[in-house]
Amino acid sequence: MPSDINALDRPLRARGGSAHLLGGLGWLAAFAVLAVLPLLLNADGQRFYIELLSKVMIMAIFALSLQLLIGYSGLVSLGHAAYFAMAAYATAMMAPQAGPGNGWLLLLGALGAAALLALVVGALVLRTRGIYFIMVTLAFAQMVYFVFHDTKIAGGSDGTYIYFRPEFGLLGARPFDVNDVTHFYWLVLAALALTVAGLAVVLRSRFGHALVGIKHNEQRMRAAGYATYRYQLGAFVVAGTFAGLAGYLYAIQYGFVNPEIASWHQSGNAMLMVILGGAGSLAGAVLGAFSFVLLAEWFSTLTKHWQLLMGGFVIVAVALLPHGLVSLARGVARRRQGGSR
Repeated sequence: MPSDINALDRPLRARGGSAHLLGGLGWLAAFAVLAVLPLLLNADGQRFYIELLSKVMIMAIFALSLQLLIGYSGLVSLGHAAYFAMAAYATAMMAPQAGPGNGWLLLLGALGAAALLALVVGALVLRTRGIYFIMVTLAFAQMVYFVFHDTKIAGGSDGTYIYFRPEFGLLGARPFDVNDVTHFYWLVLAALALTVAGLAVVLRSRFGHALVGIKHNEQRMRAAGYATYRYQLGAFVVAGTFAGLAGYLYAIQYGFVNPEIASWHQSGNAMLMVILGGAGSLAGAVLGAFSFVLLAEWFSTLTKHWQLLMGGFVIVAVALLPHGLVSLARGVARRRQGGSR
């Protein structure tokens, strides 16, 4: 690997050795807690909380997909909801109306639709830079929004329904019955774990190191012989595919999709999750999603003007923690390491 990447990728490589071990143990502990939560909440009147946590984890997958672009590739996209919505609509349009469809086939179709859209959009928008890149990604997302909103495709502005949730068979068995809220929760948890693991593998690969190098100094990486456009396009497609996974799970959970999930608000919410949790950190994206969705749910119970409370919280959090909420955990870890010495 060229020295350019070694020099530019210090933020990523710094998390090596014991830090990687502690991070892995932290992820295992977090997923273990999430896995047993439905067993603790699986009582009368607790269904709402299981469904809410499923929604939070779906949005965490969405935030993780955007984190690959913003935090590791330096590509600030304000149109990421397009791939989320494309997968959700593809799921609804492919789902049979006479009975449950094959969940795995629907998943492949949804991911394929999101990846294809990301490939087409990425091939065009990556020819721009800076504020132009942000605005062009927003323009493409709005095009997707108006296609679904202003045409008769999939119900127009009224949206469309999924009348039967799909079935997930595996070697003749059904490990997940998505009509059961607990089973669906575990399906989403498995998807979140695979997303974290998949992105971690990508980021620790030569491809991931190159992305970080391009983020820090694209001209230097290009001079070193790297086809930066191809690397960025690859990241764009991978991010769009994971956003499609979130859209697919969203469609299954609610059984309904409408054009609003493709609006700029959805992309803005994902960006706020990344900023709130901490750019350049997978844990930050997950923490930001949990904080944003749960706080939005709580604030909405307090007042109909809950957006003011959320906006105030984000402003204060960013002002006090410019590196995101994840910096709190890092600060605690550093103090413990210092105390142990």
